[in-house]
Amino acid sequence: MSNPYRKFVSDFALLLKKGEKLPSGIPASAREVDISPLAPKVIIFSPHPDDECVAGALPLRLLRELRLKVINVAVTQGSRKNRQKERFAELQNACSYLGFELVQTVENGLERINLTTREKDHQRWKDAVRVILKILVELQPRVVIFPHQNDWNSTHVGTHFLVMDALKKMEKTFSCYIVETEFWGAMDTPNLMIESSEEDVADLITALSFHKGEIERNPYHLRLPSWMMDNVRRGSELVSGQGAEASPLIFATLYRLRKWSDLRMEIFFEGGKAVSQAESLEDLFQQLS
Repeated sequence: MSNPYRKFVSDFALLLKKGEKLPSGIPASAREVDISPLAPKVIIFSPHPDDECVAGALPLRLLRELRLKVINVAVTQGSRKNRQKERFAELQNACSYLGFELVQTVENGLERINLTTREKDHQRWKDAVRVILKILVELQPRVVIFPHQNDWNSTHVGTHFLVMDALKKMEKTFSCYIVETEFWGAMDTPNLMIESSEEDVADLITALSFHKGEIERNPYHLRLPSWMMDNVRRGSELVSGQGAEASPLIFATLYRLRKWSDLRMEIFFEGGKAVSQAESLEDLFQQLS
């Protein structure tokens, strides 16, 4: 008898090959959402152009379901100077497709956002913190999204500490939801698993495809569904608890959700939460919709 799992695996491989022939940056629009100019703001502090898509499951749902204004801040525009302007143009297209607004930190993005700079080049770091602080003060976001402190990539880790250092300089009365993301290094303690619909996953992949220079080097956008499926495996126990039943979700992204109040992080719910595409985010993000 032939092994039925051989076809199961070969279908996955064939699907990836078919994906490599799909066009990138297709001139189409995602679902439009009418957002009030007075809507509460969500800021994504993206270490690189493309992180707005990779970590974009929750902000896309906040935009589409709660009608919050999502603003992506391009912390850097990559380390290759000859690609920085091009990467920003690609980022503009990706954000436009998803309905995210876009803010540039400085021309060509901040440079050397890593722990070495934080520890040894104090003036450069101080200047970078000032840039992020200005954005926070001007936009007064209700949700702030950025990588967790062990996200492996040096710029992702640097972005975590950059945003944290800026938050600590805000007025004591400032409060918001803090959402930490993962990609290069998995979190040990995520507490939130957010399911994405098939439509949302397709839109995130489409937006990633606008980052043409990056996906030509590595077509990682095609692997996003597999990554999100594996997040369900991990999240079933990391979020729901060791030994918990396997989650029925299909595509999901893991986050750590806390609140920022009185210049510190606060845990505001016990354990973890999994939110399916059929469930509302209103219970978690109260008084924002």
